[in-house]
Amino acid sequence: MSADKITILYVDDEENNLFSFKATFRIKYQVLVAISGEEALKILAAKKVHVIITDQRMPEMTGVDFLEKVLEKFPDPMRILLTGYADMNAVVDAVNKGKIFHYLAKPWNEEELDMTINRAYEKYLEKAELTDMNEKLVGSNDQLEFMLRQRLLS
Repeated sequence: MSADKITILYVDDEENNLFSFKATFRIKYQVLVAISGEEALKILAAKKVHVIITDQRMPEMTGVDFLEKVLEKFPDPMRILLTGYADMNAVVDAVNKGKIFHYLAKPWNEEELDMTINRAYEKYLEKAELTDMNEKLVGSNDQLEFMLRQRLLS
């Protein structure tokens, strides 16, 4: 696998959807799949993921519940919610609780999903760059404070 591929974690309780997603996107992206939220959390603990795409309607843990847990431990990946139902409450919860990047209806359109993945990855890179710049700024600030203290003491 190429190291510069976007890594996507696709979570869905329907195996056919997992196979379909992987078959569609495996050449362009590094695709990881999970059949449950619990399995997906284990994958996130072991691998760096850039974009998470999850179905809303899953047994044991809804997509929103899963994204809330993701946000607690793995806030960096961009989050996309898919649902086959016109459930506005789920969308509102996903935005408010799961801090999703985007919402798409199932069945997904390959071109629309591909564009959404790329936009999500661009946002991921922007956030990473901002975090890096902030860390450098803190380091520079610490150095300036140290130099100022040294000058005041001498």
